[in-house]
Amino acid sequence: MKLLIFGGTGKTGRELIKQGLAQGHQITAVVRNPKKLKINNPNLRIVKGDVLLPESIESSFQGQDAALSALGHKRFFIKTTILSRGTKNIISAMNKNGVKRFICITSLGINDSRFKLGLYYTLFTIPIILFFYFLDKSKQEKRIMESDLDWTIVRPAQLTNGKLRTSYRHGIKVGHYVLTKMISRASVAHFMLENLESDRYLHKAVGITN
Repeated sequence: MKLLIFGGTGKTGRELIKQGLAQGHQITAVVRNPKKLKINNPNLRIVKGDVLLPESIESSFQGQDAALSALGHKRFFIKTTILSRGTKNIISAMNKNGVKRFICITSLGINDSRFKLGLYYTLFTIPIILFFYFLDKSKQEKRIMESDLDWTIVRPAQLTNGKLRTSYRHGIKVGHYVLTKMISRASVAHFMLENLESDRYLHKAVGITN
Protein backbone atom coordinates (compact mmCIF):
# COMPACT_ATOMS: atom_id res chain seq x y z
CA MET A 1 0.00 0.00 0.00
CA LYS A 2 0.95 3.64 -0.38
CA LEU A 3 0.96 5.12 3.11
CA LEU A 4 1.22 8.71 4.29
CA ILE A 5 2.61 9.04 7.81
CA PHE A 6 2.53 12.06 10.11
CA GLY A 7 4.70 12.32 13.22
CA GLY A 8 7.44 10.25 11.64
CA THR A 9 10.26 11.80 13.66
CA GLY A 10 8.69 10.69 16.94
CA LYS A 11 9.43 7.31 18.47
CA THR A 12 6.12 5.71 17.47
CA GLY A 13 6.25 7.32 14.04
CA ARG A 14 9.71 5.88 13.41
CA GLU A 15 8.37 2.44 14.30
CA LEU A 16 5.52 2.90 11.82
CA ILE A 17 7.99 3.80 9.09
CA LYS A 18 10.45 1.01 9.93
CA GLN A 19 7.82 -1.72 10.17
CA GLY A 20 5.87 -0.39 7.19
CA LEU A 21 8.94 -0.52 4.99
CA ALA A 22 9.76 -4.02 6.23
CA GLN A 23 6.27 -5.09 5.16
CA GLY A 24 6.84 -3.71 1.66
CA HIS A 25 4.68 -0.57 1.86
CA GLN A 26 5.58 2.58 -0.07
CA ILE A 27 5.77 5.32 2.52
CA THR A 28 5.64 9.10 2.36
CA ALA A 29 6.62 10.73 5.67
CA VAL A 30 5.55 14.34 6.18
CA VAL A 31 7.81 15.98 8.76
CA ARG A 32 8.73 19.52 9.75
CA ASN A 33 12.45 18.79 9.79
CA PRO A 34 13.52 16.12 7.25
CA LYS A 35 17.05 16.07 8.67
CA LYS A 36 15.73 14.39 11.83
CA LEU A 37 14.51 11.35 9.91
CA LYS A 38 17.68 9.47 9.05
CA ILE A 39 16.18 6.45 7.34
CA ASN A 40 17.35 5.57 3.85
CA ASN A 41 15.11 3.29 1.80
CA PRO A 42 14.01 3.40 -1.84
CA ASN A 43 10.39 2.98 -0.73
CA LEU A 44 10.55 6.00 1.60
CA ARG A 45 9.86 9.54 0.44
CA ILE A 46 10.40 12.33 2.97
CA VAL A 47 8.40 15.52 2.49
CA LYS A 48 8.82 18.74 4.45
CA GLY A 49 5.46 19.87 5.77
CA ASP A 50 3.64 21.19 8.82
CA VAL A 51 0.13 20.03 9.71
CA LEU A 52 -0.66 23.54 10.91
CA LEU A 53 0.03 24.84 7.38
CA PRO A 54 -2.54 23.10 5.10
CA GLU A 55 -0.89 24.22 1.89
CA SER A 56 2.32 22.43 2.88
CA ILE A 57 0.70 18.98 3.20
CA GLU A 58 -2.17 18.82 0.70
CA SER A 59 -0.18 17.64 -2.34
CA SER A 60 1.31 14.76 -0.32
CA PHE A 61 -2.07 12.99 -0.24
CA GLN A 62 -2.24 12.48 -4.00
CA GLY A 63 -2.24 8.78 -4.88
CA GLN A 64 -2.12 7.57 -1.26
CA ASP A 65 -4.13 4.58 -0.02
CA ALA A 66 -4.20 5.54 3.65
CA ALA A 67 -2.90 8.00 6.21
CA LEU A 68 -1.57 7.25 9.69
CA SER A 69 -0.97 9.82 12.39
CA ALA A 70 1.44 9.55 15.31
CA LEU A 71 1.43 13.27 15.98
CA GLY A 72 2.40 14.50 19.42
CA HIS A 73 3.90 17.50 21.15
CA LYS A 74 5.96 18.12 24.27
CA ARG A 75 4.42 21.36 25.52
CA PHE A 76 2.27 19.60 28.08
CA PHE A 77 1.95 22.57 30.46
CA ILE A 78 0.94 25.05 27.75
CA LYS A 79 -2.60 25.38 26.47
CA THR A 80 -2.40 24.29 22.86
CA THR A 81 -4.54 23.00 20.02
CA ILE A 82 -1.78 21.61 17.82
CA LEU A 83 -3.22 18.09 17.59
CA SER A 84 -6.83 19.07 16.98
CA ARG A 85 -5.95 21.79 14.48
CA GLY A 86 -3.41 19.62 12.70
CA THR A 87 -5.86 16.72 12.49
CA LYS A 88 -8.53 19.04 11.11
CA ASN A 89 -6.13 19.96 8.30
CA ILE A 90 -5.28 16.31 7.65
CA ILE A 91 -8.98 15.41 7.39
CA SER A 92 -9.60 18.30 5.00
CA ALA A 93 -6.70 17.27 2.76
CA MET A 94 -7.87 13.64 2.78
CA ASN A 95 -11.34 14.69 1.66
CA LYS A 96 -9.93 16.85 -1.13
CA ASN A 97 -7.77 14.00 -2.42
CA GLY A 98 -10.22 11.13 -1.98
CA VAL A 99 -8.17 9.29 0.66
CA LYS A 100 -10.55 7.53 3.05
CA ARG A 101 -8.59 5.27 5.44
CA PHE A 102 -7.23 7.06 8.51
CA ILE A 103 -5.66 5.53 11.62
CA CYS A 104 -4.68 7.88 14.43
CA ILE A 105 -3.05 7.45 17.84
CA THR A 106 -4.51 9.23 20.87
CA SER A 107 -4.47 7.64 24.35
CA LEU A 108 -6.42 5.70 26.90
CA GLY A 109 -7.95 8.05 29.45
CA ILE A 110 -9.82 10.12 26.86
CA ASN A 111 -13.57 10.49 26.36
CA ASP A 112 -15.33 7.14 26.95
CA SER A 113 -12.02 5.56 28.06
CA ARG A 114 -11.71 8.04 30.91
CA PHE A 115 -10.06 6.58 34.04
CA LYS A 116 -8.72 3.59 32.04
CA LEU A 117 -5.07 4.58 32.59
CA GLY A 118 -5.20 3.71 36.28
CA LEU A 119 -5.38 5.80 39.44
CA TYR A 120 -1.95 7.42 39.10
CA TYR A 121 -2.84 8.96 35.75
CA THR A 122 -6.46 9.67 36.68
CA LEU A 123 -5.73 11.47 39.95
CA PHE A 124 -2.32 13.03 39.28
CA THR A 125 -0.68 12.89 35.85
CA ILE A 126 -3.63 13.85 33.64
CA PRO A 127 -5.17 16.65 35.76
CA ILE A 128 -1.84 18.15 36.89
CA ILE A 129 0.74 17.47 34.16
CA LEU A 130 -1.07 16.46 30.98
CA PHE A 131 -4.34 18.38 31.31
CA PHE A 132 -4.03 20.57 28.20
CA TYR A 133 -2.43 17.75 26.20
CA PHE A 134 -5.32 15.39 26.94
CA LEU A 135 -7.87 18.15 26.35
CA ASP A 136 -6.40 18.66 22.88
CA LYS A 137 -6.41 14.91 22.24
CA SER A 138 -10.07 14.82 23.20
CA LYS A 139 -10.83 17.54 20.64
CA GLN A 140 -8.71 15.64 18.13
CA GLU A 141 -10.81 12.52 18.61
CA LYS A 142 -14.01 14.52 18.20
CA ARG A 143 -12.86 15.89 14.84
CA ILE A 144 -12.05 12.39 13.62
CA MET A 145 -15.34 10.91 14.83
CA GLU A 146 -17.32 13.68 13.11
CA SER A 147 -15.55 13.12 9.79
CA ASP A 148 -16.72 11.02 6.85
CA LEU A 149 -13.46 9.07 6.77
CA ASP A 150 -12.98 5.35 7.35
CA TRP A 151 -11.27 6.03 10.64
CA THR A 152 -9.87 4.02 13.52
CA ILE A 153 -8.63 5.69 16.70
CA VAL A 154 -5.94 3.75 18.58
CA ARG A 155 -5.74 4.44 22.31
CA PRO A 156 -2.53 2.99 23.77
CA ALA A 157 -1.79 2.56 27.45
CA GLN A 158 1.40 4.15 28.82
CA LEU A 159 3.94 3.97 26.02
CA THR A 160 7.35 2.36 26.46
CA ASN A 161 10.39 1.82 24.25
CA GLY A 162 10.19 -1.94 24.71
CA LYS A 163 10.48 -4.59 22.04
CA LEU A 164 7.73 -5.59 19.65
CA ARG A 165 5.25 -8.06 21.13
CA THR A 166 2.44 -9.31 18.94
CA SER A 167 0.52 -10.87 21.83
CA TYR A 168 -0.85 -7.53 23.05
CA ARG A 169 -4.46 -7.01 24.16
CA HIS A 170 -6.83 -4.78 22.21
CA GLY A 171 -10.51 -3.96 22.39
CA ILE A 172 -13.11 -1.36 23.25
CA LYS A 173 -12.99 -2.15 26.98
CA VAL A 174 -9.22 -2.51 27.35
CA GLY A 175 -7.57 -0.65 30.24
CA HIS A 176 -7.71 -0.68 34.04
CA TYR A 177 -9.25 1.68 36.57
CA VAL A 178 -6.60 1.04 39.23
CA LEU A 179 -3.40 -0.19 37.57
CA THR A 180 -1.47 1.65 34.88
CA LYS A 181 -1.03 -0.72 31.96
CA MET A 182 1.77 -0.35 29.41
CA ILE A 183 2.43 -1.06 25.74
CA SER A 184 5.52 -0.64 23.58
CA ARG A 185 5.54 1.85 20.73
CA ALA A 186 6.66 -0.99 18.47
CA SER A 187 3.53 -2.98 19.35
CA VAL A 188 1.29 0.04 18.75
CA ALA A 189 2.83 0.55 15.31
CA HIS A 190 2.35 -3.14 14.54
CA PHE A 191 -1.33 -2.93 15.51
CA MET A 192 -1.91 0.14 13.35
CA LEU A 193 -0.39 -1.48 10.29
CA GLU A 194 -2.26 -4.73 10.91
CA ASN A 195 -5.57 -2.86 10.83
CA LEU A 196 -5.06 -0.96 7.59
CA GLU A 197 -7.18 -3.35 5.58
CA SER A 198 -9.42 -4.59 8.39
CA ASP A 199 -12.89 -3.28 9.21
CA ARG A 200 -12.94 -4.82 12.69
CA TYR A 201 -12.42 -1.44 14.36
CA LEU A 202 -13.80 0.75 11.60
CA HIS A 203 -15.36 3.88 13.10
CA LYS A 204 -14.27 2.78 16.57
CA ALA A 205 -11.79 3.89 19.22
CA VAL A 206 -9.85 0.87 20.42
CA GLY A 207 -7.59 0.48 23.45
CA ILE A 208 -4.33 -1.46 23.37
CA THR A 209 -2.19 -2.74 26.25
CA ASN A 210 0.28 -5.54 27.01
